[in-house]
Amino acid sequence: MIDNLEIATLGSGCFWCTEAFFLPVKGIKSVVSGYSGGKIKNPTYKEVCSGLTGHAEVIQVTFNPSIISYSEILEIFWNTHDPTTLNKQGADEGTQYRSVVYYHTDEQRKIASAYKAQLNQSGVYKNPIVTEISPFTVFYPAEEYHQNYFELNPNQGYCAYVIKPKVEKFKKQFEAKLK
Repeated sequence: MIDNLEIATLGSGCFWCTEAFFLPVKGIKSVVSGYSGGKIKNPTYKEVCSGLTGHAEVIQVTFNPSIISYSEILEIFWNTHDPTTLNKQGADEGTQYRSVVYYHTDEQRKIASAYKAQLNQSGVYKNPIVTEISPFTVFYPAEEYHQNYFELNPNQGYCAYVIKPKVEKFKKQFEAKLK
């Protein structure tokens, strides 16, 4: 915890999309796209895309828990991707696109595990949730051109046709949480 801020590290497919959901949320100080959960130091995007490094594309969110709780962060996380597909989100396939929560504290582990169990028991999803809940080890920021990608490249094909409709749906669903 830095200056009463906390960190969440989450992977839910392409980090361009995940980052776009969290940037406009109240209480979020920063969102950085990057890589976590792999075996090599300082991986490049090309290396991660090979599927051989073991890293997931993730975002690291720095947030103020007096404005937005970790549970609310997880609510956004689980409502903005399909946590029942293993190593796949839409057309993006590979272990780098896995659904994962890297917890920073035992409290985060407990909250994430309970939230996942509650979702599985609720029947919200017809298939079991495959989201990995693992201890955080290290985070490597992605190359600069990946940061704030959607906002800086709204007319790029993937952004215009894949991310934009998801972000519009997100903004309607979570309107009360937006800045």
